[in-house]
Amino acid sequence: MQVSSLNEVKIYSLSCGKSLPEWLSDRKKRALQKKNVDVRRRIELIQDFEMPTVCTTIKVSKDGQYILATGTYKPRVRCYDTYQLSLKFERCLDSEVVTFETLSDDYSKIVFLHNDRYIEFHSQSGFYYKTRIPKFGRDFSYHYPSCDLYFVGASSEVYRLNLEQGRYLNPLQTDAAENNVCDINSVHGLFATGTVEGRVECWDPRTRSRVGLLDCALSSVTADSEINSLPTISALKFNGALTMAVGTSTGQVLLYDLRSDKPLLVKDHQYGLPIKSVHFQDSLDLILSADSRIVKMWNKNSGKIFTSLEPEHDINDVCLYPNSGMLLTANETPKMGIYYIPVLGPAPRWCSFLDNLTEELEENPESTVYDDYKFVTKKDLENLGLTHLIGSPFLRAYMHGFFMDIRLYHKVKLMVNPFAYEEYRKDKIRQKIEETRAQRVQLKKLPKVNKELALKLIEEEEEKQKSTWKKKVKSLPNILTDDRFKVMFENPDFQVDEESEEFRLLNPLVSKISEKRKKKLRLLEQQELHEKEEEEPEGKPSDAESSESSDDEKAWVEEVRKQRRLLQQEEKVKRQERLKEDQQTVLKPQFYEIKAGEEFRSFKDSATKQKLMNKTLEDRLKLEAKNGTLSVSDTTVGSKQLTFTLKRTFPVRPEVQDAQREAGQCHGGGVAVGCLRSAGGRELPLCRGIQALVFPHFVFFK
Repeated sequence: MQVSSLNEVKIYSLSCGKSLPEWLSDRKKRALQKKNVDVRRRIELIQDFEMPTVCTTIKVSKDGQYILATGTYKPRVRCYDTYQLSLKFERCLDSEVVTFETLSDDYSKIVFLHNDRYIEFHSQSGFYYKTRIPKFGRDFSYHYPSCDLYFVGASSEVYRLNLEQGRYLNPLQTDAAENNVCDINSVHGLFATGTVEGRVECWDPRTRSRVGLLDCALSSVTADSEINSLPTISALKFNGALTMAVGTSTGQVLLYDLRSDKPLLVKDHQYGLPIKSVHFQDSLDLILSADSRIVKMWNKNSGKIFTSLEPEHDINDVCLYPNSGMLLTANETPKMGIYYIPVLGPAPRWCSFLDNLTEELEENPESTVYDDYKFVTKKDLENLGLTHLIGSPFLRAYMHGFFMDIRLYHKVKLMVNPFAYEEYRKDKIRQKIEETRAQRVQLKKLPKVNKELALKLIEEEEEKQKSTWKKKVKSLPNILTDDRFKVMFENPDFQVDEESEEFRLLNPLVSKISEKRKKKLRLLEQQELHEKEEEEPEGKPSDAESSESSDDEKAWVEEVRKQRRLLQQEEKVKRQERLKEDQQTVLKPQFYEIKAGEEFRSFKDSATKQKLMNKTLEDRLKLEAKNGTLSVSDTTVGSKQLTFTLKRTFPVRPEVQDAQREAGQCHGGGVAVGCLRSAGGRELPLCRGIQALVFPHFVFFK
């Protein structure tokens, strides 16, 4: 048995644990129970309470004796007798079941709606009759006074099948394109259907006319909700004569009073998943709403969460056992969930031993689900060096952090800080000693942190107690005795830094204000001793006080200026030190690499060349021809012959000239590093420090 607790509400999972194969012998099962603790502790409330693959829907008969469930694969229905705590019968079907309903108090009359448009009737002995509806069905309800079955599905019509006459009646024509769910009020017989447009249409079966329309899609959109698509109606349930709960495909549950078109309450699951089912729990005024991930129980008057249930696998359907605290779930797993919540009500009559069992567990409390796990945030994982475990089975993502095994946490914590326990033990011992010392007679002792501030507050408090001025003014709480400011005198992080710039500039103001307060207290004492008959009007200071305050302000201004000058001098000294450090550092030359295909341009003529590049080709050719650096002439072949003159871009230094004489003289005064060979065989020397134009007619070689 697994126990979890949320909001101090205990939830007992009766279906947890490993399931044993059917082909195992009793001897092997007993041997396995002795070896495996999980198998020995599990509770098999109902024998073989599972499906081969997946369970889709689950319901309880009206008399509470039988539990019926449908699932796959192959499509089948299983009926369990709660009095015998075992399987009553199993029937295989031709297709999967969308939903079903028991028309009698027991299992003798059952109607199945299949996903292939067939409606199948079963009696106590087995299959009885099969018929078909025009469109694919999604839900149906039974109207007991008229013996009519109302089917809704992928059509705007609501099909009616009368079981007394054995024939279809005229359908109800709705304004919707399709209908998802429907329900009939058991008090006054009002029929309601939920549409894909997010509306609920209410019909009177007696007159076969629509009597009301609710736009739930518009009401479900609130300021906090994020809606990416049009909400459709996915669940619908009546409670009493006037209350109706509507679930949407975007995860909202709306509670309505039929006398108003505005919802009384809108509850968001915060998962964005369609609501699968809605149930009412009348004893505690609760509503149970479920999507595929979680079952939430909340108060229908305030909307406050009572508790929640989150199984390991996705939920397909939820059934609340009547007049008890038992909850049954159909999941995307072979096992069907059984949960017992003692706060909701007592255990059913057929398993009354659960009350005694839970009472014994409460008397001898064992570890709950979350006691074996430690909640850590991402920052805690970084401090422990376990960020590489994110996404692995060792960490289970939950809210803004992760759950990890408590044994792994203690082991890693011990490896990171081996002396953490000793430090923790010493801190606890020191706290105990300080608590015992606090019970003794207290002497006047300053705290460890902010001693000067505490001394100032103590002196001010003593002066207030000595004077009679405190009788006229309402006494204010002392900061030293106030628990809100207790940490300021205990935690070293709150120590006032007297060397900071802000403190040095504000300290003259604080000191002058304290001196001013002392002077005012002395003046008031003197006035009370002499008992002057004429007093100054309140709010208008005398000439002496005004002159005194002006002198104080001048002294304060001088003090602030003095502090500013000191700060500027310190800043100047720091700048000089940084300058000396910069001068001592040796600057290394920086080299820049010219990209391939680019031409080096001198820094001096960059502006002139930029202006030249902005001109047209014709203007550039004219300017170069005028300067004598370019000449163009026609050849006999018909093409253009281009002659250009190479120039130095910077003067040659003497040491470069010596290198020229050794390596060979070249045109323009540069050092020869290669040649340009024309198509006719003529060679032109190419020099370092020379800016030249290379054309396709010349081939560069070293």
